[in-house]
Amino acid sequence: MTENPLLRESPLPYLYPPFDRIADSHFPPAFAAGMEEHLREIDAITANAAAPTFENTVVALERAGRTLGRVQRVFSNLTGANTNEALRKTERDMSPRLAAHADAIRLNGALFARLEPLFLQRAQLGLDPESARLLERTYHDFVRAGAKLSEADKTTLRALNQALATLQTTFTQNVQKETNAAAVLVADQAQLAGLGLNELAAAASAAKAEKQEGKYLLRLLNTSAQPALESLENRALRERLQRTSVGRNRQGGPYDNRPVIAELVRLRAERAVLLGYPNHAAFVLEEQTAGSLEAVNRLLANLVRPAVANARREAGEIQAVIDREKGGFALAPWDWAFYSEKVRRERYAFDEAQLKPYFELNRVLHDGLFYAAGRLFGLTFQERKDLPVYEPTVRVFEVFNADGSPLALFVADYYARPAKRGGAWASAYVGQSGLLGTKPVIANHLNVPLPPAGSPTLLTFTEVNTLFHEFGHALHGMFSAVTYPRFAGTAVPRDFVEFPSQANEMWATWPEVIRHYARHHVTGEPMPAALLEKMLATEKFNQGFKTTEYLAASLVDQAWHQITPAQVPGADGVEAFETAALQRAGVDFAPVPPRYQSPYFSHTFSGGYSAGYYSYIWAEVLDAQGVEWFKQHGGLTRQNGDHYRRTVLSRGGSAEPLDLFRAFTGQAPDVQPLLRRRGLDTAGGGGN
Repeated sequence: MTENPLLRESPLPYLYPPFDRIADSHFPPAFAAGMEEHLREIDAITANAAAPTFENTVVALERAGRTLGRVQRVFSNLTGANTNEALRKTERDMSPRLAAHADAIRLNGALFARLEPLFLQRAQLGLDPESARLLERTYHDFVRAGAKLSEADKTTLRALNQALATLQTTFTQNVQKETNAAAVLVADQAQLAGLGLNELAAAASAAKAEKQEGKYLLRLLNTSAQPALESLENRALRERLQRTSVGRNRQGGPYDNRPVIAELVRLRAERAVLLGYPNHAAFVLEEQTAGSLEAVNRLLANLVRPAVANARREAGEIQAVIDREKGGFALAPWDWAFYSEKVRRERYAFDEAQLKPYFELNRVLHDGLFYAAGRLFGLTFQERKDLPVYEPTVRVFEVFNADGSPLALFVADYYARPAKRGGAWASAYVGQSGLLGTKPVIANHLNVPLPPAGSPTLLTFTEVNTLFHEFGHALHGMFSAVTYPRFAGTAVPRDFVEFPSQANEMWATWPEVIRHYARHHVTGEPMPAALLEKMLATEKFNQGFKTTEYLAASLVDQAWHQITPAQVPGADGVEAFETAALQRAGVDFAPVPPRYQSPYFSHTFSGGYSAGYYSYIWAEVLDAQGVEWFKQHGGLTRQNGDHYRRTVLSRGGSAEPLDLFRAFTGQAPDVQPLLRRRGLDTAGGGGN
């Protein structure tokens, strides 16, 4: 066990994980040892004969569990970014054990007996603001976890939590396995007319990797819509691709998630009732900045009418193109992306494909992402090729402040692979903490198709935007300057965590920034001004579709989690439940399916965003207002960056999020900037 590299702090800079020394077999014993050590540390707190103090109880809790935390962070990152069957088995085995371990601490009566008196006399303890917040948040964490329940109810809760942990892991693994298995195989290259040379080469390479030499494999993203739908000229293939996408995890067999959803939703609802809440959504939203079911339902409902009205108008424009070309068919979901691009080209004389030669990944990274961070915050980046990585395409950069002092390590993992889950996300290998003396190690993950060897990685503008979005999360983690690990970086409510990431998207199209990075990958020539102007002019294009597909998923998420245990359907009723929810909400517009349908809706059924998928639109209210603040105050300046870093990015969860937002903008949140941005302010509806 002494040779297990997970059981001691890494000797590498910033405590960066020694990936070259970590084997899959190290994780099970490391988890076991980490949990044992953590419980010994808890026992030492409860056995302390001295009266409870903030230091010997609350701070001691913050210090406890470092080994387990290190193991969990490395493991969860690898299972998301580069998993295999050995890691999946460990994940299945450990999920219920880790849930039981968390309950062993949060439901520990002796520990809560030390914590509660401190909370009740908190006003007399003379704590600084961050320490006072730590005491309050720790107490509420324990109460929400069931610390005040009877022993019989605690036993029930433990069983619920272990079952939920297992179900969430099953759902996650089913989605990844089915997404890989459901890739669309095409034998005839002629059917792929419309795809670019790089897309064709990538499809051929993917087929070859699956021992289908001479054929083409279209891998799926986790969303309902698939990127190839925008380019494929063959309508039959578009339909096949779309139906394959939305048919995932609902066809019976080992990866069918409908039984998982039915059981998972029922157990979440039962747990909420046990803890004193009417439903799971009420339990979740208590801790969010939105504050209540009513606030979330009102926001979503107010956006539905203008969004769907715009989507129907856009559908009419698309149908007109289909009819003019004598297509002889009604618009279907697999037609939207393909024909909306035709509408865009007609209206703006603009083709999305014209952009890709100007968005080469390495240039976007250095001359776009890092350049903007340098102009705004004074950061510099130095690649560290001496540090080991878990996959050859992963890159590591050391980040320095304007004064040259070291700030963090940034891990860039941008390429798709079968061993990686879908989507894009940010994560931490090491969180910042003044108490523990740690600096951040933050990772960004995307799923950009790997081009053929020797070819450049040319991004779509959506991928560029995602690059900037995820780096906003990275900045939130890297700039963290808190004392306690509980508040580090993105440890904020779900509906606030997306604010810094969405706000960072503004720099992708900021004139100074885009002129700096948008250069032709062969000639180095800047993107022509006319093309750039057309791209910017289309920012509100297709917003009816984009907003409606997002709202549909958000409303389905809320529908699943605002019901009682008795209202949960069986596995055979999952699809009917979703259909009814869309109809009730007024977003049942067939050409625009939800961005995620329930059987592959990982955000909500893998745990992280349950009853919280609305967070993106809630955070965009803050983001749209924040963008207006930057524009009103001079944009990309160090003064603005330092103000934003000081008031929001460095504070993590150490203060109330909306207080941080007011400190940054000087205003309370207002929905009108969001409505203007999405072109919904004149579509009939909206409001606060």
